[in-house]
Amino acid sequence: MTERRVAITGLGLVSPYGGDLADFFARLSAGESAIRYLLTDDLPRPLSIPFVSCPAFDPDAALGKPLASMMDRFAQLGMAAAFSAWDDAGLPRKRDDDAESRDTWGVSWGTALGGTLAYEKGYRELWQKGRERLSPLAVVLGMNNAANAHISIQLGLGGISMSHTVACASSAIAIGEAFRRVRSGEATIMVTGGSDVPQAYGVARAWEALRVMAPGDADTSPAACRPFAADRRGLVLGEGGASLVLEDWDHAVARGARIHGEIVGYGTSCDHSHLVRPEVEGQVRALKLTLADAGLTPDDIDHINAHGTATTEGDPVEVGALKAVFGERAGQLAVSATKSMHGHLLGAAGAIEAIATVLALREQVVPPTANLESNLDPACVGVDHVTAGRRQSLRIALSNSFAFGGSNAVLAFRAIAP
Repeated sequence: MTERRVAITGLGLVSPYGGDLADFFARLSAGESAIRYLLTDDLPRPLSIPFVSCPAFDPDAALGKPLASMMDRFAQLGMAAAFSAWDDAGLPRKRDDDAESRDTWGVSWGTALGGTLAYEKGYRELWQKGRERLSPLAVVLGMNNAANAHISIQLGLGGISMSHTVACASSAIAIGEAFRRVRSGEATIMVTGGSDVPQAYGVARAWEALRVMAPGDADTSPAACRPFAADRRGLVLGEGGASLVLEDWDHAVARGARIHGEIVGYGTSCDHSHLVRPEVEGQVRALKLTLADAGLTPDDIDHINAHGTATTEGDPVEVGALKAVFGERAGQLAVSATKSMHGHLLGAAGAIEAIATVLALREQVVPPTANLESNLDPACVGVDHVTAGRRQSLRIALSNSFAFGGSNAVLAFRAIAP
């Protein structure tokens, strides 16, 4: 079977900056942080952490109150991002009688946590408020496949509808699996991406217990996430939703769609060595598989959006894997870790970083790793760390993800010639 080209015709997100795609990328390119200080009134001990939220997001306004009330916040964010990507692709939300069948169009979605807010609310009602019954919507609000189910229903997509829960690589893998289905001809169009909301009290406390979260207060939180820096102290959690519409290239051209870029490769692997400690060898396999899948060589790659969580173990491993795969070419790789500005969206991280990568190729601008001007960790040398957004000729870029459990996922994108 001849493999099909896969166009990216829609991009959508619920931005932590509160604006549209252009605003998101302009602020990212300028090195502006969306990280703020979060202080809650929870008892017995308030949360006091740097965090990235989407305060401008109004689910009732974005989705309509009846639909929004059927969803946990992670699904609301996902549905809003998918609607935005769908509209950006120039596709009608409702089908006419004469419209093309959507029976082979599908959804592939990523989430690490699913409806944890819904479940936590239930626990509070049972154990704190002494209620005997929960809402009959509790199960459908909390289920991990709620986002992709709602997207399929609202857009009338009759093909595959699947969710991927692979920790921090969830949406990168969701995008990769969607890409494979379009490339093979199984699907004409796939809506893909991810959404997560890690601000449930128990979830945030669990991450805090791992001692991988960066500290901060009202003054220092914007610069709390410092990937590859010698003084880095950990990651910053964030909420959000991000979506891409992947489409058969010929189908997109035939309907006159605008094409943002092309997805050309995907590779995934497992370290199979440790639940939380990444390893170079596993990431090397994923990177090499991606290059082979796309028919590329190391010399073809111009830019990498790194996973870059700002953890003490993760950052040197990622740089080590890049040096192992790219050799002398590694020093010419424009590497940026945009989590330094938009935070770590867990299951949605791969999707927002994929969008940042596609926009970098489209605009020919590499966004920076913030907070890295003069304090690079010697263990992270060997690649071209971009510390201020810059214009650069870009042809092909990779978006790199890895996760607890040892899963690695890499996506390859190609710029569209003007």
